[in-house]
Amino acid sequence: MGQYILKTDSVHLEFDGRKILQDIYLDCRQGEVVGLLGRNGCGKSSLLRVIFGSLKPTYKHVSIDDEHIYKGYDDGRVAYLPQHNYLPQSIKIQSLAGTIIDPQFTDEFTSLSIYQDHHHKKPGQLSGGELRQLETLMCIYSRADFILLDEPFTHVSPVQAEMFKGIIRKCAKVKGIIVTDHQYYNILDVADRIVLITDGSTKAINSPDDLIRHGYINHII
Repeated sequence: MGQYILKTDSVHLEFDGRKILQDIYLDCRQGEVVGLLGRNGCGKSSLLRVIFGSLKPTYKHVSIDDEHIYKGYDDGRVAYLPQHNYLPQSIKIQSLAGTIIDPQFTDEFTSLSIYQDHHHKKPGQLSGGELRQLETLMCIYSRADFILLDEPFTHVSPVQAEMFKGIIRKCAKVKGIIVTDHQYYNILDVADRIVLITDGSTKAINSPDDLIRHGYINHII
């Protein structure tokens, strides 16, 4: 498999006349994990939705290998884990897995205990925690070339967070993954490089000290 590059450039997004994103450049190559950080309300989730195609900005340029894409979800090349539930509630999990999971990861995914315990159920029959874990894993293991993960470490146990990070690293060997979370220490741990959104623009972070310099944090945990 060649290494495709996802590029997002010149994104301009406003809500009620307030500029949210105005000077954005973000790229991700298959084979790497890019961490996206920023304060609450800075536009991290909005940027992921713009790339995925579920949010229309004033302007954007999104491409894969310099081929412009209007909606990342149209041909399944981009998958997105939102903060809300996304799986249809009335279809059995084993049926959903058959259409979502990348065939090269099918055996690994179906061997997971969360799948073994619930594959015969429908998403609506799972608890909130079980469903969030399953939806996160199905997105990471999906067929898409690029995976966008919005808050995968929020409201999960440290053990689950470590499991997610291991799977993200493994899948990133053949996919490009962009991940954002308020738990920045998990992002620093799993990402190959970091991009910060501040004042509507993106800044490359070369070391954790840059996060302090840009005012994102006061100290490193």
